[in-house]
Amino acid sequence: MSQTTGETTGERVQAAALALFAERGYHGTGIRQLAEAAGLSSASLYHYMGTKEELLVAIMRASLTELLDAAEATADLDDPQDRLVALVDLHVRTHASAPERTRVVDDEVNALSAPARAEVVTLRDRYEALWQAALDDGVARGGFQVRSASVVRRALLEMCSGVARWWTPDGDLDLDALAEEYAALALRLVGVSARHAAAQ
Repeated sequence: MSQTTGETTGERVQAAALALFAERGYHGTGIRQLAEAAGLSSASLYHYMGTKEELLVAIMRASLTELLDAAEATADLDDPQDRLVALVDLHVRTHASAPERTRVVDDEVNALSAPARAEVVTLRDRYEALWQAALDDGVARGGFQVRSASVVRRALLEMCSGVARWWTPDGDLDLDALAEEYAALALRLVGVSARHAAAQ
């Protein structure tokens, strides 16, 4: 892997790890493969990454913290419909524009040891709590018609995360159209009529 201008060795190691974890999985990626992809010897690799698990946690922590910070800004929106649309937009855009990173974060949690997993799951739970709050608020105000807000939360997150596996920039939908389509799907899932959604 060639080093891009301004990229530190640590960043190069993380980029190599991300690509390999996405392609081969955490357990399928060896230290020798990591070192080769980063252009380092196996011995010097540890100076920049610590353990392989620490490298995976660093990738997950950075990704989830960035997502959580952006999602927390939606709490300023009073209307739960607006909050839900903003969360869907954020999640779809993040997963579509960074598919390798989001697939690793979503798929490799179970590869972590208990303490590392606890840290990552705590960040993920804080993020999902913002979705739950928007859905609960929409139900409480009578705007969302759902049987179980927690089931709807899981369904929406799975649906929106899936774009990381199939969307490409040269497809039929650009990123704006993709996010808009998923927002409309989310609103229909919570029982918001097309007329009401269009009026917002």
